[in-house]
Amino acid sequence: MKKTGIAIAIMGLGFGLLSNGVSAADMVVKLGHVGPLTGSISHLGKDNENGALLAVEEYNAKGVTIGGKKVKFELVGEDDQADPRTGTTVAQRLVDAEVVGVVGHLNSGTTIPASRIYNQAGIPMISPSATNPKLTQQNYAGVFRTIANDVQQGSAIGKFATGALGAKSIAIIDDRTAYGQGLADEVEKAAKASGGKVVAREFTTDKATDFMAILTKIKAQNPDVIFFGGMDAQGGPMLRQLKQLGINAKFITGDGGCTGEIIKLAGDALGSTSYCTQAGLPLDKMPGGKDFKERYKKRFNLDVQIYAPYAYDAAAAMIEAMKAADSTAPAKYLPALKKINFQGVTGNVAFDDKGDIKEGAITVYQFKDGGWNPVN
Repeated sequence: MKKTGIAIAIMGLGFGLLSNGVSAADMVVKLGHVGPLTGSISHLGKDNENGALLAVEEYNAKGVTIGGKKVKFELVGEDDQADPRTGTTVAQRLVDAEVVGVVGHLNSGTTIPASRIYNQAGIPMISPSATNPKLTQQNYAGVFRTIANDVQQGSAIGKFATGALGAKSIAIIDDRTAYGQGLADEVEKAAKASGGKVVAREFTTDKATDFMAILTKIKAQNPDVIFFGGMDAQGGPMLRQLKQLGINAKFITGDGGCTGEIIKLAGDALGSTSYCTQAGLPLDKMPGGKDFKERYKKRFNLDVQIYAPYAYDAAAAMIEAMKAADSTAPAKYLPALKKINFQGVTGNVAFDDKGDIKEGAITVYQFKDGGWNPVN
């Protein structure tokens, strides 16, 4: 388990300024971030971490005073390796480190079990990317997300497949994770409700790269559309193997595969009959998207993958709630977090009574001209 410490402020003894410009008299407040920083989807975990880090750095640069004291925020990063067991281990580590809030985790499969740890400790958590509805259906007081859930996304995919794509028959594959299977279940419900027929329901794992056996079975059913519920690390090789088998069905996947990385992995197997969805608006259409894109690029010399803006807004929501409550104590700022309402990078940030974002949009993208382009 790899731990990353991102010290925005370092606690020390004595007087005057510490090496990073933090006064010894300042109050240091720790926020946690968790995501996969190693493994096949580490690019997404790092994207989330960078989004939260940028928020912390920018609030520190502006200056925040809470309870009459100047606050410096420190982001403590942990690697859950996209593994549920590791996720609970590092969640407990953050609790022991006395963080006052957590941005994370990335995957629903790690976020749901970790949320129990944070709930027991009374520490609020906001996921920028875990979309399984079960996360907020647990009714934990301090669990939130800044992104639309899979009920909304699955419904959009199912309706798009049967409507805009005119699919009569649909094959569904999922990676058997909480995210992939949960989204696939919602797609199946929506497709059937809008008149489509599911002719195959297959599954793989989030570690697999060989899909020939299940794709051969699907080929025999000759579906109009194939949906994959999973991440880009599997979606890319799957697209290559679809091409090798001569399967001409339209392909659609959710936000886990709606990345630049899948374009690299799939190569020339991607075409104009490939689609994906993302929760929220395209980055350039977000109220603060264009400016965020520039600041992110300047700070990290990287392009945004998917969820960094949502991680930024998650960290910002916690800090804004602390300011409103004039306290960094979780029990005191949690009521303010429930009522938070501000204009973030992604749009208006406000939560419903379960902790879901109130205004969760879904955008459908088509592969065209070498990239993902919004179509709906």
